[in-house]
Amino acid sequence: MTMNRDEIKQIIPHREPMLLVDEMVQEGEYAHSKYHVRGDEYFLQGHFPGYPVVPGVILCEIMAQSSCILVRDYLEGKTPMYTGIDKARFKSSVLPGDTVDITAKVISHRGPLFMIDAQAKVGDRLCCEGTLSFLLVPNEKLNK
Repeated sequence: MTMNRDEIKQIIPHREPMLLVDEMVQEGEYAHSKYHVRGDEYFLQGHFPGYPVVPGVILCEIMAQSSCILVRDYLEGKTPMYTGIDKARFKSSVLPGDTVDITAKVISHRGPLFMIDAQAKVGDRLCCEGTLSFLLVPNEKLNK
């Protein structure tokens, strides 16, 4: 079953304007999600004047948030924190009006550390790919 934004908020801690997933579903060992770039997002303001392009770091964040469905059984009382982005490649621009489709898969898991391969596409066009690593940090250890 495909989850909407309200259901996604029950899994991940992100909220507007940093919630960058509109829908997600887990099919077996894969996560699939979508984010529609409206054009009014804060990260497009000034990047770049006259030619708004979704920044690569935002594409990585979209992939990261999309991956959280894969670790949801481990998330209670914890927050997923990036520990690294390896082999990140940016192949094609993402523009206002595009719908970013994410596919992700856990490639290794040791204790609270997860390694996930992810790809972002617009249609059949590969826009970004990389290996993301996360540490699930107990909420009581977060600096508040």
